[in-house]
Amino acid sequence: MSKTESFDLHGKVALVTGASRGIGEATARQLARWGARVVVSSRKQDACEKVAEAIRAEGGAAEALAMHMGDTDAIEAGFAALDARDAAPDILVNNAAANPYYGPLTEQDLDSFQKTLDVNVRGYFWTTAQAVQRMQAKGGGAVVNVASINARRPAPGQGAYSMSKAAIVSMTESFARELGPQGIRVNAVLPGLTDTRFASALLDDEKLMRFLRAQIPLGRAAQPQEIAAAIAFLCTPAASYVNGASWVLDGGFLA
Repeated sequence: MSKTESFDLHGKVALVTGASRGIGEATARQLARWGARVVVSSRKQDACEKVAEAIRAEGGAAEALAMHMGDTDAIEAGFAALDARDAAPDILVNNAAANPYYGPLTEQDLDSFQKTLDVNVRGYFWTTAQAVQRMQAKGGGAVVNVASINARRPAPGQGAYSMSKAAIVSMTESFARELGPQGIRVNAVLPGLTDTRFASALLDDEKLMRFLRAQIPLGRAAQPQEIAAAIAFLCTPAASYVNGASWVLDGGFLA
């Protein structure tokens, strides 16, 4: 296999959730650059279409699909729509996430706790299950779950979010063991602090950022494109023997 073939995704359909901004958008753009037909998904159709239009303007193939990861009926409807478009995915990137509460676990209400699990755990599970059914019919595929270094080291004020990300790592390993014999690889990435709107509460706190940068050997937050590059690699033939892995992308924070 040549170097070019190793990263060639032409003929593949890639569904990226939470792709209207941040890591998801950067991943959708990277997969399109390597030839995939990308389905840009998030809750709002107009936001998805904006990213899809930008990808098409760059010469890539992309379309928009509104799909709420916290709603299993919406997930099933989304996959039915993909079937109708002949766009069943060969690649799934589970990236959409919710973190509606910041504060002590003992003071968290059940509604926000449940919302966190509904999107970050149940949503990942059901989206993966739906995608895998299509991948099995195609004879293989790749799934990448976006977790967090919080899965390894829970962050203060983010207890429920950290729990959900730990669950994603376990889910990744469970699916990888079960689906590997069918030619479906399942991996996870664990980003550290990344310069996205999702992390704006941290990034906008200069005192906290001085403290965090001092803990990161590279001395800065990641850019979304840096996380996207690793995600996209895991979707390619170049990563054909990577299965059940959880890649830490944190500038050395956990070292």
